[in-house]
Amino acid sequence: MASDLHIKKAVRVVEAGGVIAYPTEAVWGLGCDPDNREACLTLLQIKQRPVEKGMILVAASVAQFAALLAPLPVAQQKQLQQAWANQAKTGPVTFLVPDLEDQVPWWVKGSHESVALRVSLHSQVQQLCQALAAPLVSTSANITGTSPATDRLRVEKTLGSQLDFILPGSLGGATKPSQIIDINTGRVIRAG
Repeated sequence: MASDLHIKKAVRVVEAGGVIAYPTEAVWGLGCDPDNREACLTLLQIKQRPVEKGMILVAASVAQFAALLAPLPVAQQKQLQQAWANQAKTGPVTFLVPDLEDQVPWWVKGSHESVALRVSLHSQVQQLCQALAAPLVSTSANITGTSPATDRLRVEKTLGSQLDFILPGSLGGATKPSQIIDINTGRVIRAG
């Protein structure tokens, strides 16, 4: 399990523009500062993922997404808050939320008008985002088209030489990556 020193090192690496791997609820993730264009493009290059596909932003709390959620209708804000509050029962959920005020950089959104947002219940993800005082990019730790890594050894073997830090830790116990739902249509984009 990661110590406070490991979390601090991960935060320093992210703040310096590096790319890290870290455990999430169901799979290992790759992350970086979403506002750092070079870091995001490096992450996408490591993953061999086209920028047009976009990436998820993960946060420790709904409050970290306050600016993005504020322009939404109150009913949608309540729906998001309730769904994220119930994740312990339902499993992790990501919502596609319209970026109504164009707050998220194109290298995170890709070719989409919406941004994928998730509030994580995983303690290390929460610690990272709290220490950064901001959301973090979260995309599965794998080469596009291959299965996401479910253990640290696979991350080290397939991507380790290209990463700036791998945060020690354990997955959160979920069996599948987060469900993805479009907040405007209610359509499930990816089953959880």
